Amino acid sequence: MPHEPIDPVGIEWSRVSEKYLKVRVISALIGHVVFVVILSVPLVMRLLGVWTWPAEWIAWALPIAGLIWTIIDVLFIIPRQVRAIGYAERQEDLLIRSGIMFRKLMVVPYGRMQYVDVEAGPVDRAFGLCKVKMHTASPSANPEIPGIPETEGARLREQLSARGEAKLAGL
Repeated sequence: MPHEPIDPVGIEWSRVSEKYLKVRVISALIGHVVFVVILSVPLVMRLLGVWTWPAEWIAWALPIAGLIWTIIDVLFIIPRQVRAIGYAERQEDLLIRSGIMFRKLMVVPYGRMQYVDVEAGPVDRAFGLCKVKMHTASPSANPEIPGIPETEGARLREQLSARGEAKLAGL
């Protein structure tokens, strides 16, 4: 992963699985299909003669714009978003980075973790992936690492839980 200005110096980032790109693309395509179908309603109604509005060019432009957005999202935006996700375990805390345009670096101290969840939806399970979610005392902080292989997710859950308990016991 390239070094960014907000990254701490000397950090070796772990990346999410390459399979996570497929999960994100499948999830996005499901949403985009629904979106394009909805945008196609005026065109279908106009072609059936039920509606006389909107103008024919607008009725065609809506689903075409939806298809163009789908192509841009699937081919350019989602791959960059997936490549931007990373995490690093340090002695005192866990670092999670994400974002392309609006970069985000979250530092989660082990002593602040209350519990760690591992989740996997149907598409994630089909690719052998999961999401590791950490719950802290702050309701506004929702640290999570998506697209982790199941074995790495189980290891992270145990490792983070153990480090969190050790830090809490030291208080």
